[in-house]
Amino acid sequence: MILNIDMIDETEEISDKDSELVLSILDFAAGKEGIEEGSEVSVTFVSNERIREINRDYREKDQATDVISFALEELGEDEVEIIGEGMPRILGDIVISIERTREQAEEYGHSFERELGFLALHGFLHLLGYDHMEKEDEERMFQRQRDILDAYGLQRG
Repeated sequence: MILNIDMIDETEEISDKDSELVLSILDFAAGKEGIEEGSEVSVTFVSNERIREINRDYREKDQATDVISFALEELGEDEVEIIGEGMPRILGDIVISIERTREQAEEYGHSFERELGFLALHGFLHLLGYDHMEKEDEERMFQRQRDILDAYGLQRG
């Protein structure tokens, strides 16, 4: 395993199989992205109500969403990057709404597992600096998602 992943299931709805999928796809993506071994990520599974609170409090959007990422390596203005020798790289936190995952799987006509894997990967890529604010960045991020999901074997459908 490349990543050390701390998983918290606030919903108590995630099966061992679902947890293994998230661990596996994130570690697979870390390998594809050249992430250093021992890097750390946390993944928390929450309800729509909880992700709405997080979205409101941190992004000023008072609505439920599917996934939110908090990258710990983003530097603000006038901040200096400090990386200690031999220290693990802490990439950040991914928060996934399980209710929203189920809703979107049904809406898009694919499995819960496919949607969960997609959302975990989407959140992970955000931690690595990918975004979709501009059209060009969106195309780059979404193509990377497709490439990783296809290579992993988790296609739509």
